[in-house]
Amino acid sequence: MKTTIDIPNKDLEEVIKYTKAKTKRDAVLQAIRDFNKRKRLSELAEILGTFKEFMTQDDLEKMREDRKWKKIK
Repeated sequence: MKTTIDIPNKDLEEVIKYTKAKTKRDAVLQAIRDFNKRKRLSELAEILGTFKEFMTQDDLEKMREDRKWKKIK
């Protein structure tokens, strides 16, 4: 879709710098995709919640001490 918008030069130059895009169009597309990805991840995090009951520090320590979890050299 072709759209005309007024983007401040300073902001656009910063996006180009961080995305290392070769064109203004590529920079804007990368910024839009990044924004959308972050929003999807944010919504997913709200749905999934947290892992409060996943593993305690004690469980982790026991696992690290268990021989079957140690790296073989």
